[in-house]
Amino acid sequence: MTASKYALEMKEISKEFPGVKALDGVTLQVRPGTVHALMGENGAGKSTLMKCLFGIYEPDGGEIYLDGQKADINNSSDALRLGVSMIHQELHPVPFRNVMENIWLGRFPMKGAGPFKIVDHKKMYRDTEELFKQLDLDLDPDTLVGQLSVSKIQSIEIAKAVSFHSRVIVMDEPTSSLTSVEVEHLFRIINDLKRRGVAIIYISHKMEEILRISDDVTIMRDGKKIGTWPAMEMTTDLIISKMVGRDLTQRFPDRHNTPNGVILKVEGLTSPDPKSFKNVSFELRKGEILGVGGLVGAQRTELIEALFGLREIKSGTISINGKEVKIRSAGDAKRHGLALLTEERRTTGIFPVLSVHENAAIANMSRYVKPYGLLDERRKKEEVDKMVAKLRTKTPTTKTLIMNLSGGNQQKVLLARWLLTEPEILLLDEPTRGIDVGAKYEIYSIIADLAQQGKSIIMISSEMPELLGMSDRVMVMSEGRLTGILEGSKASEEEIMRLAAQH
Repeated sequence: MTASKYALEMKEISKEFPGVKALDGVTLQVRPGTVHALMGENGAGKSTLMKCLFGIYEPDGGEIYLDGQKADINNSSDALRLGVSMIHQELHPVPFRNVMENIWLGRFPMKGAGPFKIVDHKKMYRDTEELFKQLDLDLDPDTLVGQLSVSKIQSIEIAKAVSFHSRVIVMDEPTSSLTSVEVEHLFRIINDLKRRGVAIIYISHKMEEILRISDDVTIMRDGKKIGTWPAMEMTTDLIISKMVGRDLTQRFPDRHNTPNGVILKVEGLTSPDPKSFKNVSFELRKGEILGVGGLVGAQRTELIEALFGLREIKSGTISINGKEVKIRSAGDAKRHGLALLTEERRTTGIFPVLSVHENAAIANMSRYVKPYGLLDERRKKEEVDKMVAKLRTKTPTTKTLIMNLSGGNQQKVLLARWLLTEPEILLLDEPTRGIDVGAKYEIYSIIADLAQQGKSIIMISSEMPELLGMSDRVMVMSEGRLTGILEGSKASEEEIMRLAAQH
């Protein structure tokens, strides 16, 4: 029997959900020892296809072959046993257990016999150390995962996938929470896996990464495969046009906002945590988009969470429209006209088992209360439906569960939630994280329109092109300190990086 040309073949895979044909006869062929980029807009079917491979979904039709042998994958255990592992975009570690327990969960090494079997912690520690040495990871196996940054947790998930000695590894947005240094480290791990003959399916919306790390590129659109090409034949513009089905002439919309007058003034804001933000002072103008740049650990998220009343402030003042205000809770922040779109959409944003309607209305329920505590359901439905439609949200109906929408459309629902509260200041933390280029442009257009209407926006972003393309000014932080504020027209990647690395 001759060896198969492909490590993985998915043939004519189809999958339907109520009202949606998610996959329509998709074929994917992945060669051993290569990185195969799987690309497409949110909702194109990429994640659904991978969930069919990993046994999370049962396909309605089609077959899966591993090294030329037909594979019967009914659940994730089958997939792992057959040599397929997956690093999910949304991380779900066990926060109150340590690093090594998270890696070997469900397969702890044991010692003893019969009823006297116990977990062999020493062997587990040694195995974890050996794994980290192999991957050049600097992590303590005994550290509680809940104490680690998102980027470190991402590294643990990568190590866990490698520990299964898989022949096929799916990486879904593996660099979404990594610094540039950590991305380089991941690429070294990927190249080592390639040399061992491992096939890697790589899902990312970062074009520069795709063109750098990939051998082959498959593009999907609307549940169908558009085609597969050698990565060396592709360009950013070509990938985008095949993904969206049209030429995208510009990455960022034209902006017509005219910032004027100070709406928010922050002076000497300091956290009680000595490792967090300290002595931060800045102003936000009405109708302005103020970008916030910095590396992981710059304390940008912590700063805007403090502005929204989610973190304690040791000293400093916050003034809105010239009047000093005390914001000690999210309720205080809302009353003062602030809204917060959080970085972790699935963890701290959506309520996955509730509908689009309920997710959009939940921050504004007090507005719909009639006398005697009854809800004005008709008014609530009218306002939610109008806002969801205004943001061009793709959903079968507002009764659809939000977890069934693509990432970009979930983000639009969260924007709808906060716009219904009629805020004057929007705090947006990585608003386009994990969103494809077409949906990004739509989010950018919404942000630009809000600024033109006079709304004031603070936007954290780790993507340089986004900061430079969308900001009137860029505020840069490093290790909790504000290191500079640049006029958008004069800002450059080099200057932002210089300020971001200052401390």
